[in-house]
Amino acid sequence: MIVVCPLCGCLCDDLVVTVEGGAVTSVDNACSLGAAKFLSQSRHRKPLVRDGGSWREVSYSEAIRSAGDILADAERPLLFGWSGTSAEAQCIGIHIAEAIGGVIDNCSSICHGPSLLGIQEVGHPGCTLGTVKNRADLVIYWGSNPIESHPRHLSRYTKFVNGKFRDEGHHDRTLIVVDIRKTDTAKIADEFIQIKPGGDYAVFSALLAILRGHADVLPASVAGIPRERLIWLADLCRNAQFGSLFTGIGLTQSPGRYKNVRSAIQFIDELNRYTKFTLTPMRGHWNVNGTNQTFSYLTGYPYGVDLSRGIPYYNPGETTIVDLLGRGEVDACLVIGADPGAHLPRRCNEHLARIPTIVIDPFVSLTSSFATLQIPVACVGIDCEGTGYRMDSVPIRLRKVLDLGLPNDEEVLSAMLEHILEREQGNSATVKERASPTAIGVPASR
Repeated sequence: MIVVCPLCGCLCDDLVVTVEGGAVTSVDNACSLGAAKFLSQSRHRKPLVRDGGSWREVSYSEAIRSAGDILADAERPLLFGWSGTSAEAQCIGIHIAEAIGGVIDNCSSICHGPSLLGIQEVGHPGCTLGTVKNRADLVIYWGSNPIESHPRHLSRYTKFVNGKFRDEGHHDRTLIVVDIRKTDTAKIADEFIQIKPGGDYAVFSALLAILRGHADVLPASVAGIPRERLIWLADLCRNAQFGSLFTGIGLTQSPGRYKNVRSAIQFIDELNRYTKFTLTPMRGHWNVNGTNQTFSYLTGYPYGVDLSRGIPYYNPGETTIVDLLGRGEVDACLVIGADPGAHLPRRCNEHLARIPTIVIDPFVSLTSSFATLQIPVACVGIDCEGTGYRMDSVPIRLRKVLDLGLPNDEEVLSAMLEHILEREQGNSATVKERASPTAIGVPASR
């Protein structure tokens, strides 16, 4: 069976999976990370609730009602994650956040959120990965190490693949890596340019100045890169037939943050006066780009959306998970399709451990260790279907390859939303009854 891989933003669609005896027995064409997800045995099958210092099994209906009650009773609930689940489930999550007046955030806020801020300011000169594969003769990875993070990116879309207009494969392409250290990707690049940490904004500004004819005003070196080397790089980009810049979190999580990405986009825009050049953020989770698509479509904002005011409110630095947990505002949290226990600052995880934390996930994670309630679900792309958005924003439908009898994210979230709405209707009916004239001892008007 040929399936799509639900691991990283590449969403490779050529995996061959063999299922025997109700389990995946082999995975061909996948990287080691993707194969490990299909073959993983770290699954639990029953909802678990923390009972003192141990876990107690409960039914799905009880777990869903309990989760709904926790969120509905909270004054400042947070729904986080969503990058490891389907676009359909993400839409239901937004409706839950709206119903309870909570904050909904996704993994972008701790990875490529700054890329989105840069794109919001100056636009996105992007294209599909298929266009890169078929046309690019120059590929630059800046602050990214795809051999570790996206193992098949080079072999499917950039360096080691034949394209319609690049039928000689790697002989028709030049690979440049810009990073603070010599990574595994840098070792196989045609040219490696080592930059000092935090110097990305200055280097992009220097490259932009060179393109605009002001190379003479540059110092002898910028962020550790000699001026002659920068002039060479600017000329290489300007003379390319079709260039593609892939930016990683080396840009977004270093000094400058979204200004680094904004400066990179301005550099690409200037290059498009001479040739064709595009920029693509190297998105990590298989559907983290999908969260930005669905959030933007339904709320107008890509992440960190606060719905407590009755309308969407968006202010990165105030409404994202690290900000909320760091200030101790959140009094209940739903985690789905992410593992904040493995990625957030210690202070944030300590706060999560002190409040009711609900984890909806197919696999055991570090967040499970301090969760209040765990609800196991089917894994999208393995035991249920769903839609994901590749890093170039192309939507791809993931298939179901086996059946473990577990409900999927959509079913669990839909039941949770239904329970929350029933609670609201019941509370409204009670309030109306208490406020009616007969209920307070006043004769009803004739």
